Amino acid sequence: MKPTLPKSAHPSARSREAGTAPVVDPVAAAGGTAPLLSVRDLVKTFPGRRVLGRPAAPVRAVDGVDFELAAGETLGLVGESGCGKSTTGRMLVRLLEPTAGTVEFDGQDITHLSPRRLRPTRRHLQIIFQDPYASLNPRQTVARIIAEPLLVQGSTAGAARDKAAELLELVGLGAQHLDRHPHQFSGGQAQRIGIARALATGPRLIVADEPVSALDVSVQAQVVNLMERLRHELGLSFLFIAHDLSVVKRVCDRVAVMYLGRIVEIGDKREVYGAPAHPYTRALLSAVPLPDPAAERHRERILLLGDPPSPAAPPSGCSFHPRCPKARDVCRTERPLLDIVGPGARKAACHFPETA
Repeated sequence: MKPTLPKSAHPSARSREAGTAPVVDPVAAAGGTAPLLSVRDLVKTFPGRRVLGRPAAPVRAVDGVDFELAAGETLGLVGESGCGKSTTGRMLVRLLEPTAGTVEFDGQDITHLSPRRLRPTRRHLQIIFQDPYASLNPRQTVARIIAEPLLVQGSTAGAARDKAAELLELVGLGAQHLDRHPHQFSGGQAQRIGIARALATGPRLIVADEPVSALDVSVQAQVVNLMERLRHELGLSFLFIAHDLSVVKRVCDRVAVMYLGRIVEIGDKREVYGAPAHPYTRALLSAVPLPDPAAERHRERILLLGDPPSPAAPPSGCSFHPRCPKARDVCRTERPLLDIVGPGARKAACHFPETA
């Protein structure tokens, strides 16, 4: 049965508390307005590990990422493991400090704000982690886990516990679970607790870092449906990080494809899935299983050569050229810019994109 939305969690109630107008149709209303989130030339470099006493080359995990996210929108961020998706998400909520670039939230540059100055904004930026058990303190009760961000924001213990009970109802659990510990729940239930914790401070943007990849397929569908319902009822925006392109197609409005720390294609999901412009996007989509066995047998498979290069020693020019079936001399020497391709607003970083 669909849980009843608590009064204090209803969009109009939350908007009155935050002093903003309620969101009726988030995606449609976002047209022509300033983006909720704007990321410009975001870079994260990690120091390389010393080998036999010798310094190693730094690892450029994120290498100049640019995108925008509108209020009420869900943007999917996809790519192979190690491409920089999770690092990007953690920089947005300042769990990692960017090496360079800017992150603007609701028109404010939050890239270098001190923890004290960031605190009022942090309540509007939350994250859901991939492993629900690893992200929940096993020593704490569910009530304490959900209430903790409220206590940090100055709420009283009684009010925080009451809010935790409301949030558990919202995510399909109940107040009877407040005094239990994380090990007493299944993976899907534990992830619901993580979602409730992320909702505690009334966020506007949630970074969902592969939130269903550790769950069984049937449970994945339940959690995805829950997040979709919460998005529409609460007017949330999501950055949905995943490697499962079928899930991304189900929940996202737009899709950004990452390769070796860079976005190589971004656009409306219908354009990206229907006629991918970048060879890497085409290869990823060709590996997604089709439900029709006949179509699966006759589809074109694009097999990439070799393994992804190391971000500690990226290739010159286009980072994808060592594995690209369309690579030419210019690809080996010049880095392509992320630019508009075709008649729509889709962008691709490729010297020879597909435009049809």
